[in-house]
Amino acid sequence: MSNLDREAEPTICGGRGFVVAEPVRELLSPRRVKLGESTEVRRLLPNLGRRMVGAWAFVDHYGPDDIADEPGMQVPPHPHMGLQTVSWLHEGEVLHRDSTGSLQTIRPRELGLMTSGRAISHSEESPRPHARLLHGAQLWVALPDSHRHTEPRFEHHGDLPRVTAPGLSATLILGELDGAVSPGTTYTPIVGADLSLTRGADLSVPLEPDFEYAVLSMSGEAHVDGVPVLPGSMLYLGCGRTELPLRAESDASLMLLGGEPFDEELIMWWNFIGRTQDDITQAREDWMSGSRFGEVKGYDGERLDAPALPPVPLKPRGRVR
Repeated sequence: MSNLDREAEPTICGGRGFVVAEPVRELLSPRRVKLGESTEVRRLLPNLGRRMVGAWAFVDHYGPDDIADEPGMQVPPHPHMGLQTVSWLHEGEVLHRDSTGSLQTIRPRELGLMTSGRAISHSEESPRPHARLLHGAQLWVALPDSHRHTEPRFEHHGDLPRVTAPGLSATLILGELDGAVSPGTTYTPIVGADLSLTRGADLSVPLEPDFEYAVLSMSGEAHVDGVPVLPGSMLYLGCGRTELPLRAESDASLMLLGGEPFDEELIMWWNFIGRTQDDITQAREDWMSGSRFGEVKGYDGERLDAPALPPVPLKPRGRVR
């Protein structure tokens, strides 16, 4: 999914200087962003004061939206560099096309994982016809310097590992959780899991004390470490935890995101992640000139133009504003 802001601002993120080394409970409120003509998303990362959680650098939550009489998601071809995109649905379908030739319909609780590496472009759209409701999350994972120039690729995993306990059914998206391992390719120590809780569930999920974590509420009423987290909001949890207490007041769905704090300082601008202004400037020039990022074939419409670069220098500084 693209960042469609037409006046994109640089986001400075990464580095361990602002990682919270002990458990905290920092509730993050979303910023509402229009995505295309008919979809509004709630942007949780980057957030004022909190830029990353492990290698997770971008989190949008959208829906549930009634799109029965709407076109639904319509994101024209656009570029990515230096990151992985994670498409995750609870309701509806999204048709993915990219410049490697991939064409894949992504359905609820299936993993669509695109590694941009040095350069890729893709589009996302609701199929025609499509389901009445659309509800999901789009996330980006920053690639470390050693892998940011890797060849682009797309993975689709429809059968993901599950972890179960009384009141809990967890689907592992990326990384490892309680002995289960996702087939999705990762480049840093990371975890992403979809947690489905039944009403009245009261349990703890095992965590890695060296990871920092956050929990995104997708639906329902749940308490995370005693804090009520409403749908479309996210609770940052810091590091130093071996388990996470969860309690469900109703049937609820959460996304657990975590990983080792990301060492490197980054610049994230529009749909690119780089290390220097030259990285970003060159990527924009290459996209606008039609080189490097390839072509998305089969999409009925024009591709997106990149916004203008800001007049101020782009410099990596740290994880928080």
